[in-house]
Amino acid sequence: MLRLCYIANADSVHSHRWISYFAERGHTVHWVSLSACTSPVPDGVDLHLVGSARGAARRPVPLARSAWRVRSLLRRIRPDLVHAHYAGVNGIVAAQAGVRPLMVTAWGSDVLCTGRRRIVGLPVRAALRRADRVTCDAEHMRRQILAMGVRPERLDVIGFGTDTDRFQPTPPDSQLAAEVGVAGRPTVISLRNFHPVYDVGTLIRAIPLVREQVPHALFLLAGAGPEEPVLRRTAAELGAADAVRFLGPIAPQRLPAYLALADVYVSTSRSDAGIAASTAEAMACGLPVVVTDSGENDRWIVDGRNGYLVPVGGDAPLADAIVRLLRDRGLRRACGDANRAVIVERNSFRTEMAKVEALYYDMTSRVGRPS
Repeated sequence: MLRLCYIANADSVHSHRWISYFAERGHTVHWVSLSACTSPVPDGVDLHLVGSARGAARRPVPLARSAWRVRSLLRRIRPDLVHAHYAGVNGIVAAQAGVRPLMVTAWGSDVLCTGRRRIVGLPVRAALRRADRVTCDAEHMRRQILAMGVRPERLDVIGFGTDTDRFQPTPPDSQLAAEVGVAGRPTVISLRNFHPVYDVGTLIRAIPLVREQVPHALFLLAGAGPEEPVLRRTAAELGAADAVRFLGPIAPQRLPAYLALADVYVSTSRSDAGIAASTAEAMACGLPVVVTDSGENDRWIVDGRNGYLVPVGGDAPLADAIVRLLRDRGLRRACGDANRAVIVERNSFRTEMAKVEALYYDMTSRVGRPS
């Protein structure tokens, strides 16, 4: 077994999932975070909070200070391998701390947005080039990382994976259905937060169009963010407030129960890296999906087979796809069954994590224990 150290945000559900898995596998796990922890620390994991470096790509002094603190901490921990999630602040701090062997996992905007910028992106690109191994979860991200100077033999495409044991088709919970007010109504769910990149406003604008043909349709919006007041106001102005439930953030362990209430899942995101975790989870639960034709969604969704792709910002095409699914139970079932099979075959969490673990052992055998 290995002595692993993760440099990853403690307020991220993705960090918790990865770190919990490797702790459960029996590895000794240390977790270094520049942000506060918002959930219980997994059993067997030592969490080290070293302060915040948000926005540090523009603030070199706090970034250098964080790197110094991490370097000092790692000299005491003496890990066999350090894994930084993502290539932004955490990857930069790990690279500047001079730790090896180092794996950096890119999440999306760190390479697709920040990393492309001429000046601000310099430390991101440097961190990727210094890493002994880089992973990402999409082919278009792989191409961008190669363009940043990372050698092909150091780069692997590995998905974040979906826990297909936890996310699977289940009957709806009658108590939760009554609490939310579903009451047998045709139900659409979105799990994207209320930030501009997720464009939930397009879904709000599609609601009146859907209700023209499916009058009792209900829309569950699970998330939080700065656009919530605008979204609520838009729904009211369109006369759709009674058709929307703003659920707020849902705890990860409660997500399967909420997905079981829905007939259709929707994502209106303007940009994704690989397949979004929430989309994959909905697919694993046997839901048909309607998602924007962005990122690599076309590698996962085939129109009419397991859901529909719609243009970014296209409220009318979105409404048409939702109506098509809500009015055809057989189509929903066929799409949902196909989605479950796709995720089990191509995006199983345990399968993807086994690939990561194999890379850990390969890296430590090649580079050896850091001095």
